Amino acid sequence: MNKYETVMILNSTISEESRNNAIEKVKNYIQENGEIEKTEDIGKRKLAYEIKKNKEGYYYIIEFMAEPESIVELERIYRITDEILKFIVVRKDD
Repeated sequence: MNKYETVMILNSTISEESRNNAIEKVKNYIQENGEIEKTEDIGKRKLAYEIKKNKEGYYYIIEFMAEPESIVELERIYRITDEILKFIVVRKDD
């Protein structure tokens, strides 16, 4: 298993319930295929540039361990979840 960190930016105009559902969807997938070490809720921040007509986004960070094969599916989940504007998954060195 490798260590990873993912940052997702969610649409800031959606309801808190929709935002929490999107975050739980991602966390559940990670827990099924690895283990979450740390989560950090950064909150609403101004974006550096407009994304899909949004000037603000809701940032959420997850540090986790998982097999490399599961990252492809995680990125697919990010792409099909409408509430998520942007995401990145990076492998961390031990």
